[in-house]
Formats: sequence, structure tokens, C-alpha cells
Amino acid sequence: MQDLLLGCFVAVMQVQGTLAKPQDVGSRPLTDLGHLGIALLVASGLILAVRRRWPVAVFVASALISLAYFVAGFSDGPGWIGLFVALYTLTAYGDGRRSLLIAGVGIAVLATGWLIVGADVEPRAAIGWVFFRIAASVMAAALGESVRSRRVAVAEALERAAQAERTREEEARSRVDAERLRIAREVHDTVAHAIAIINVQAGVTAYMLDQRPDRAREALVTIEQTSAQALQEMRTVLGVLRNDDDGRVPHPGLGQVHELAVVARDAGLDLTLDADTAGEVPSSVGTTAYRIVQEALTNVIRHVGPTRVTVALSRRADVLEVLVTNTGPKAAAATRPGRGITGMIERCELLGGDLTAAPLPAGGFEVRARLPLVTNAAVPA
Repeated sequence: MQDLLLGCFVAVMQVQGTLAKPQDVGSRPLTDLGHLGIALLVASGLILAVRRRWPVAVFVASALISLAYFVAGFSDGPGWIGLFVALYTLTAYGDGRRSLLIAGVGIAVLATGWLIVGADVEPRAAIGWVFFRIAASVMAAALGESVRSRRVAVAEALERAAQAERTREEEARSRVDAERLRIAREVHDTVAHAIAIINVQAGVTAYMLDQRPDRAREALVTIEQTSAQALQEMRTVLGVLRNDDDGRVPHPGLGQVHELAVVARDAGLDLTLDADTAGEVPSSVGTTAYRIVQEALTNVIRHVGPTRVTVALSRRADVLEVLVTNTGPKAAAATRPGRGITGMIERCELLGGDLTAAPLPAGGFEVRARLPLVTNAAVPA
């Protein structure tokens, strides 16, 4: 609708402006040839109604109308307004290089035609209007290209902003997923270990309750201590979901491995602990080593039962090695890679380390992990 109004306005301006202007010496009146001059001026204006839908066709038609108008010798006037609007539209709504090429060729053809027609114009000073039309055509095309370039730049900026927003959302989702996985892994390690110990001690209590009440009392104390420790660790793990820090304690590390050994011995394991970890160890490495030992002992308690277990922690120059072996019979349940083993592998990979868990040829099972002490991985404690 706007373009239709624009076309009507330009048509009226071109006709009215040309009629109001004194007729050029030797020019043809607009009413000659069946009012052809008026028809050409009206046509070059009304064609702008479809300028955005077919910018190339509108420009070509406007150029041909302009050439026909001046070749016919009609009086000069504001009949070039429609042509300039068509040129602007061609470059402003075109596709860049192709539109500029069409505009350049069109201006060259028009300039040649205008100069040929105006070669014998009288007075000679009137030839200045030809150069004005050429310059105005170039300016119209340049203005349209400037508008198009600015529109493209704004669209690209908006797309980059949208892409950046999508990237931020994806990173946020990734961080949420990573935190959810970490919490699930911590809950699994804590609960699985505690439940395994409590299950063994509950069995001992049921068996010893009548025969050895003192031993049953010790088992109940172990159950109480294990459940209390598990609850405290659960509060620590889930504390990240709260805004306050009440009840938060440091994550377990190598310093708590000895406590694991005591609980495992109470559960019936003949455990030997060899911890050679002199020097500072990053907290993420210490926590991972603790969880690996915890999960490995939990698997032995759950799947094998009382047996001989060796836990060895040795520090090299840039690696902490964790080795947990048991000499019990090879159990099918213990050889299948379940969530516990998968969790241990994931913990090692987050630090850039590696872990193997496999049955031994002579029976038993071995868990071996290598944790780099210098890592660029951002691992939550």
C-alpha cells in the first residue's frame, strides 16, 4: 500500500512539475503523440508500486521509459524522480554484487543515451542537467547500497547475538548436566558403600545377637557410625542445592582412606593398606582416589564377602597410582561393568587419567587407576 501511494505521488509530481516548468526551446509538448509524454511520466511513477517485489524489472522499465522520453524530445523536468527511486530500490533490496552490476550497466547506458540526446541542446548551458541526472543516479545507487549493507550488518549482529545466547544456554545446560552427574555419582558412592557395610553388620548382628551380645553391640555401633557418616556425606553432596553453607564439610580425600580401611575390616575384610602419598595432592585427585577405593571395597563386600584385600596408594613424580586387589573367587557379578565401575572410569577421565578393572587369572579382582597430579581439567571437588 505504501509503495502504491509512493507511485501515485511520484507520477503526480513528475507530470505537474513538468507542466509547471517553462517548456524548453525546441522540445515537444507533453500532449503531442496522443499525450505520450504524460503517459510516460505517469507510467514511470506508477510502476514503483511493485518496486520491492521486482526491483530489477522496475529499474529496467524505468530506464527504458526515461530513454524513450528524452529520445522523443519531450520537455525536460522532474521526470527522473521515478528512475532515481527505482535505482535506490534496486541496490537497497537487491543481493549486493549482482544488483550493483545491473545498476552500473544501467547508469552507463542511460548516461550514454542522455549525452547523445543532449548533444545539440540549446542553450548549451542546459547540458548541465544531463550531468546532474548522471550524478544523481550514482548517488541513488550508492545510497541504496549503503542502506542494504547496514541492514545486512544489523541482521548479522542479531544472528551473532542469537548464536551467542544459544551457546550460553547450551553451556549452562552442559554445566547443569555435569553437576547432576557429579551429584548422582557422589550419592551412588556414598549410599552404596554405606548400605553394603550396614548390610554386612546387620547380618552379623542377627547371627550374634543370642550367642555373643557384645559382638552384636559392636556391629550395631558400626551400623550407627556408618549411617551417620553416610548422612553427613549426603548433606555435603546435596548442600550445593542450597544457598547457605550450614552443615557443609570438606569433601573426603586421601586423609580419610584409613577410616575406610577400618570400616572395611569391621565388615570382615582382611585388608592391608599401603599408602605412600607424601606431599601435597590436589583436592580433586584426593577425592577421586578416595571414591575409587570406596567403590572398589564396596564391590568386594557386596559381591565377594570376607576375603583378603590389598589397597596400595603410591605417588610418582606426576601421577598418583591406586591399586585395589582381592584374592577371592572370581564372581560373575563383580566382573560385569556396572554403574560403580563406570563411575570410577568417568572420574578418572575427568582428571585426564585412566582406570582398568578386570578379574585376575588366578581368581580375584583388580582395580588399577592412574591419576595425573597436574591437570587442566576443571573437575568439581
